[in-house]
Amino acid sequence: MIRKIIHLDLDAFFCSVEELLDPSLKGKAFAVGGSPSGRGVITSASYPARLRGVRSAMPTREALKLLPDLLLVRSGYRHYSEYSDKVMGILRDTTPIVEQVSVDEAFLDVSDMPQPIGSIALDLQKRVMQETGLPCSLGCATNRLVAKIANDYGKKQVRTGRSPQKITVIEPGKEEEFMAPLDIQALWGVGPKTAAHLRQRGITTIGKLAALSDTDLKNYFGQHGESMRRRARGIDDTPIYPESGDPKSVSNEMTFHEDQDDEGNLLKILRGLSEKVGSRLRKAELAGNVVQIKIRYSDFSTYTRQNSLKDCTNLDEDIYDEAQSLFLKHWQSGRPVRLLGVSVTNLEKPHRQLSLWDDQGNKKEELTKAVDDLRERFGKDIIKRADTLKPKKP
Repeated sequence: MIRKIIHLDLDAFFCSVEELLDPSLKGKAFAVGGSPSGRGVITSASYPARLRGVRSAMPTREALKLLPDLLLVRSGYRHYSEYSDKVMGILRDTTPIVEQVSVDEAFLDVSDMPQPIGSIALDLQKRVMQETGLPCSLGCATNRLVAKIANDYGKKQVRTGRSPQKITVIEPGKEEEFMAPLDIQALWGVGPKTAAHLRQRGITTIGKLAALSDTDLKNYFGQHGESMRRRARGIDDTPIYPESGDPKSVSNEMTFHEDQDDEGNLLKILRGLSEKVGSRLRKAELAGNVVQIKIRYSDFSTYTRQNSLKDCTNLDEDIYDEAQSLFLKHWQSGRPVRLLGVSVTNLEKPHRQLSLWDDQGNKKEELTKAVDDLRERFGKDIIKRADTLKPKKP
């Protein structure tokens, strides 16, 4: 399976939050930073300020010399943390495989989502803006290295004095081609000193580094020479590491290319989502007793509904039965649906007590385990439900 990795970066995050708190700042050259009387530095600069040369990590005193009318603001980290939590919550609502690397930056692994990666990124960008008011840019690729570099590259192409809100997609197989013409310092592991050393020897692009001989790579990078060549070719197998500890919920959702209003089709999709959630729960050796569905309509209005079960479960049928009941009870029949989601919460290690005469639960568990084993050995498509198959044309 080809991996689908997204890098999301909030555009000028601190400044974007300040604009939400004080809309009069929009369009102005301002920065979040420390006091100019001392060793204060610029933490974040608005895009109008960036156009005039102000950069993050620049000493505040130097920034004010460059731009005397620069406004300095700072509302406090509490506001930034609150907005960051909102965004990360949206990301974890999309996939449980989210690695937050800073207050305004995260990687997502969306490999098990069927939509094209660019479509997933666009929906994320729209949702973050709609629910938080924050602009963001995203890089999409088959690995985290290329996704991050793609996002940095895409944002730098926009110089309008406004948030880039850029989505940059590198198609599978195009990683090395994308990387080759980029400046050598864009590559992870090449700092300013190393870059200057390489440029003196004519190695100015990532492609030129990738073409170096084994001997030259060893001379420049020692034991890391081969790993640098792999990076220069856009090869990176590093997984996305979600938060440590047990998840609070397991979910799966699908955003449709075209809004759906057919009940039968929506129920088939709901079953598939329920099966994915059940599979994830069993792999994590978890079960839950609260089933929740999410319905987002074509106008982006979103509703979640949930119900508690008598016992914890991680079985597909149990999850789907409750999800189906919730859907049929709350869906506004005929109203076009943009997104459908299923989640199970209130998780714990699976356990169930059966009465002496009740073996129905055992049969369902045995059947589910047999299906899991077959899919593990032969692929997820080895077994499909009859109602998901398209009828053959006569």
